[in-house]
Amino acid sequence: MSGSHLDRRGYATNYINMGGQKMITLQQAKDLKFGDILHHVTNKNSDKTPQRWKVNGKVKTWKRDINRISIPVKHGLYTYDHITKNDLTLIDIP
Repeated sequence: MSGSHLDRRGYATNYINMGGQKMITLQQAKDLKFGDILHHVTNKNSDKTPQRWKVNGKVKTWKRDINRISIPVKHGLYTYDHITKNDLTLIDIP
């Protein structure tokens, strides 16, 4: 199953071929701002809702490699992480 639809920001969100899961594009990731909420595609809460991750800082980009990004995120009280280009298939904008 592949296709796309427009999300709340008007971006075309693509479906990857593995089960019709959603993902975000590189440009959408660069446009994220502090406080934006992301949903994890595979990790679920105990009530089967997707885990919510909050953007916890400025999206870091590199001038020499325009496809390289690092998004600081927070989940819960103590879990912090960074999302890179390789991890974009694991997150979705609700």
